Amino acid sequence: MEVTYLTAINQALHEEMRRDENVFMMGEDVAELGGAFKVTDGLLAAFGEDRVIDTPIAEALIVGAGVGAAILGMRPVVEMQFGDFISCAFDQIVNTAATLRYRHGGRAACPLVIRAPSGAGVHGALFHSQNPEAWFTRVPGLKVVAPATAYDAKGLLKSAIRDDNPVIYFEHKRLYRSIKENLPEGDFTVPIGVAELRQSGRDLSIITYGGTLHQCLDAASIVAREDGLSVEVLDLRTLLPLDREAILATARKTGKALIVHEDRLTGGIGGEVAAIIAEHACESLDAPVRRVAALDTHTAFSPSLEEFILPNANKIVAAIRGLAAY
Repeated sequence: MEVTYLTAINQALHEEMRRDENVFMMGEDVAELGGAFKVTDGLLAAFGEDRVIDTPIAEALIVGAGVGAAILGMRPVVEMQFGDFISCAFDQIVNTAATLRYRHGGRAACPLVIRAPSGAGVHGALFHSQNPEAWFTRVPGLKVVAPATAYDAKGLLKSAIRDDNPVIYFEHKRLYRSIKENLPEGDFTVPIGVAELRQSGRDLSIITYGGTLHQCLDAASIVAREDGLSVEVLDLRTLLPLDREAILATARKTGKALIVHEDRLTGGIGGEVAAIIAEHACESLDAPVRRVAALDTHTAFSPSLEEFILPNANKIVAAIRGLAAY
């Protein structure tokens, strides 16, 4: 049976809470309501109010309580109802959770997962559309993942829950019900820190993650049909730590690299990926590294303005053609 991205996350939570009694869920409306998007639906009935906890609207409190529980041996999964509001918990994440193991000389762990529904394309406007992953990809002690498929959504969440370090898990809202996939029976995980080659190609490489993966695959299909171009598509999946070997391998193979993400262009993780390629694979390049990303502005509520701001398949097609012709 095909499973949606949302259901895959829900399954992972159910399975990990059954597997380990130290795993519990905490956040705004995650219990009785089942989450704003119904991601945590059924958890309260299955595990009770001691393990599925509704909290006040206070992200710093949610993450701070999660850190405390993690230090004491629990494995909390906390939810930011919208990824935008993770900024309210910034201090707890970067100054407390991320530094804890280092401050204690490796003698303490912080097995905390922070789920953050993020991304635009759903007309959420200013406070319900952001992609804040780049704020955290420069913080030692954190791991940051961004699954783009139902399989990875389930497997990466399981790996995150079992990890002894704080993991920020960005799930793209637009993917919740828009993609489906047949998942294998039984327990499986997806390793953190390992990219996945979604499509092999010879003419140029696209490096992407999260909400833009499927746009990139659509664009690659269009240029293959209309232009005869063979495009390789690499899905990073994990943003911290980056799979540097996979990034360099695809750049060296095709000699042309296009980085695509929904986050804003300036300061996005694409700049770091471009620097890695420029520093370590420059001799293999036949063209400058190029990027497609959201404009450096706030996300608009107007559907037409939102579309103008965000990357899409047509913009990616144009970038592919320009890079291929270089």
